[in-house]
Amino acid sequence: MKRLSLVLAAVLALATAPPAQALGNGLAKTPQMGFNDWNAYGCNVSESLIKSTALAMHNNGMQAAGYQYVNIDDCWLTHNRDGNGNLVPDRNKFPDGIAGTAQYVHSLGLKLGIYEDAGTATCAGYPGSLGHERQDAALFASWGVDYLKYDNCNNQGVGAQSRYTAMRDALAATGRPILFSLCNWGQENVWTWGSQVGNSWRTTGDISPSFSSMLGIFHANVRLSGYAGPGGWNDPDMLEIGNGMSATEDRAEFSLWAEMAAPLIAGTNIAGASSTTVSILANKAVIAVDQDSLGKQGRMVSSTNGHDVLAKPLANGDVSVVLFNETGSTATISTTTSAIGKTGAAGYNLTDLWSGAKSSTTGTISASVPAHGVVMYRVSSK
Repeated sequence: MKRLSLVLAAVLALATAPPAQALGNGLAKTPQMGFNDWNAYGCNVSESLIKSTALAMHNNGMQAAGYQYVNIDDCWLTHNRDGNGNLVPDRNKFPDGIAGTAQYVHSLGLKLGIYEDAGTATCAGYPGSLGHERQDAALFASWGVDYLKYDNCNNQGVGAQSRYTAMRDALAATGRPILFSLCNWGQENVWTWGSQVGNSWRTTGDISPSFSSMLGIFHANVRLSGYAGPGGWNDPDMLEIGNGMSATEDRAEFSLWAEMAAPLIAGTNIAGASSTTVSILANKAVIAVDQDSLGKQGRMVSSTNGHDVLAKPLANGDVSVVLFNETGSTATISTTTSAIGKTGAAGYNLTDLWSGAKSSTTGTISASVPAHGVVMYRVSSK
């Protein structure tokens, strides 16, 4: 959770190599989808919050749209391990413990995630898992945990790859499928080894609920398309949709994250979310791009004066295209079917994934794009 300069990731070499051999735990064949409490609540996590969020996701269409994980972030535990060295849930926050919370979440057909840290203490100062990997992983498995977000604070200068590999091996030893989300803020070129260790890896410092933060993270993450694929994904951090950006900016973030085959982890008050926020988070046409089985991260086709074109090939031969306007004024952004990798047809059908409008072209793809906004098309051959 430590906020680091986005420059760290942005200045590194572009991704051109294929991803290393994937972790192989059978999870995250498409990017994970879920909720995490940190962006909206910080340390104010509780059993009641997690349960009410899970129920809201179950009832508001998010679960039906593909969201699976309800994830607890930092501050769920007490400041001391027990006499046997085990982590202890804060019973004031979680009166039924993590196991009881997991049981409720599972009863809704959802999965529970938890947070720990690859250091001596978490970012908020609670006991970390460094040196306790086997014990903590076994405890999480016994509670019915399905997902671990593993942070990077207080790491004592020990190399990230060795620390995260230790927890990878500990999770594997439990025999329980637990999705492993690496949160080392993009340090040590994690994208070059992350797929061997985890199911996703943060590529930058923390996001905040502003267009400028989202934009900087987008630029750092979009460069790394060569390292993502089924089982292992570049993670540009949790979504800030519903946390203060405009609806136009929220749609832009959701489109860009989907185009980049990023984990879609909602970070807002789900139970109290507006209908607009829920409709953005549950847009099945955009989610289908993120969850496409081909597992390709979209790449930047062109970027000129804040006018960006991204293209993402899809399993059925279609291509998803995002026209993104970074600037403060409405602009016409254009590309061609050949530039996005679609050739050989007499014509092409375009479906706007936000409005649902359908059109056709023989080659030119062009739209008026609002300031800080996107137009997103699914392009198919006639």
